[in-house]
Amino acid sequence: MTAPRRKEVCQIPAITLTVYGSEQICASCVGAPGSKDTYEWLQAAIGRKYVTDDVQYRYIDINQPQSDFEEQAYVDKIIEEDLFYPVVWINDTMVAEGIPRLKPIYQALEEQGLPVKEGEAEGE
Repeated sequence: MTAPRRKEVCQIPAITLTVYGSEQICASCVGAPGSKDTYEWLQAAIGRKYVTDDVQYRYIDINQPQSDFEEQAYVDKIIEEDLFYPVVWINDTMVAEGIPRLKPIYQALEEQGLPVKEGEAEGE
């Protein structure tokens, strides 16, 4: 009797996309969508192009106290340094500030090993 064959599984690293933002639109970003709208738009755009089973999305309101020390320190930095928000991070890398563009976000996701869905052309 032979042992059953193991199914090969492609390991995709877990990816966390974090959007730091506020309900109030950034003063320098008048006319831009709000942070929460951007957060939802990114989820939809990424979901159309990539296999997102291993992507975790997080929204952090910079006007609310954070229980995590590192998150609170970064919120304080956004406020103190007057960064444009939303600020988008993929894992430990900031990929957008203010009005995000998809191309650098897609590039960062691909560098993390996120697979493109079948039939989707890369670089779109």
